[in-house]
Amino acid sequence: MGGQAKKKTRVIPAMWSLRRREKPYRERGVRFLAGVDEAGVGPLAGPVVAAAVIMGEESAIRGVNDSKRILKFETREDLARQIRSEAIATGIGTARPREIDRINIYWASLQAMKRAVLHLHTRPELVLVDARTVPELDIPQEAHVGGDAKFYQIACASILAKSYRDALMKRMDRRYPGYGFGAHYGYPTPEHRAALKELGPCWIHRRHYRGVAEWWQGDLESLWNEDPVEEAVSSMR
Repeated sequence: MGGQAKKKTRVIPAMWSLRRREKPYRERGVRFLAGVDEAGVGPLAGPVVAAAVIMGEESAIRGVNDSKRILKFETREDLARQIRSEAIATGIGTARPREIDRINIYWASLQAMKRAVLHLHTRPELVLVDARTVPELDIPQEAHVGGDAKFYQIACASILAKSYRDALMKRMDRRYPGYGFGAHYGYPTPEHRAALKELGPCWIHRRHYRGVAEWWQGDLESLWNEDPVEEAVSSMR
């Protein structure tokens, strides 16, 4: 007698698990549920970008997951397009490199998230935030550690934040050739560190970050400004 055939395990898409965790909010009558997340805490250059999103209760975009688990650029960009198309509202907030230098990345990230929520054209009834609460926000909110891997709204926000920041850094790559911003997006890769050693920091580097601060900054001190990032952000709105 042959062995029994193995029972196939049904793989449930992550998106369904993310949506299921939001069911209690829907049962309470929360219609405009928002998620907010950021991208760009670790890079040596460029802004930190936050996105806020309100997806409809029936939204179920296949493939949505924590952006860190979506490795293919094309897949992430396709999901970002679908999210923007289906969303009730989206908002983007940024904190520029000089602001990061002034108040540190933790507080700059919170400011970016606050700006993203305030840029929503529909006021949410509740905001789900990845890991922490946003200060001075007069909207009910909840913090969930690892929220981008638990809730559909936060996962969608994480994809939008990552997509927006990647596009911004590709623009910075054209403005500041030689650093490879279009490939590593400002993260401290060996290629980026080698470029810093050869070229020194440029205007969008976070000058107080380890890996940047030790390189001579010369005349940058008097010329340092927000214009490159500000212009790029304004042109993408």
